[in-house]
Amino acid sequence: MKALLLVAHGSRKESSNQEVAQLSSQMQRLVNEKFDFVKHGFLELAEPSIPDAIDNCCQQGATHITVVPYFLSAGRHVTEDIPEEVEIGQKNNPNVEITVSSYLGAQDEIAALLVEAAVYAQGGR
Repeated sequence: MKALLLVAHGSRKESSNQEVAQLSSQMQRLVNEKFDFVKHGFLELAEPSIPDAIDNCCQQGATHITVVPYFLSAGRHVTEDIPEEVEIGQKNNPNVEITVSSYLGAQDEIAALLVEAAVYAQGGR
């Protein structure tokens, strides 16, 4: 069973954390047969933590988890903190394969998405 785990920073502002939860729900509708389910976790300031989210995926039967960092640049969180947290989750679940994808900002499609957002802000001209 394959799980997609969306990982965000986390915020003291609960509405920001809810946006991440809503995004993971939207992603669930898009994954089709590529993933069995989508969950989310946070690096800090919110729950579930990354290791707890990995545990939750495993409890739901995941045998492979793909972690997608919802970050725009390759700062310390992407290069150090997320891998460290994923490693904790891996140690807690040694029989599960965990893959970390590239972060959001590294995706080629992000430039086109930003241009589209700017065009939309101008009234779609």
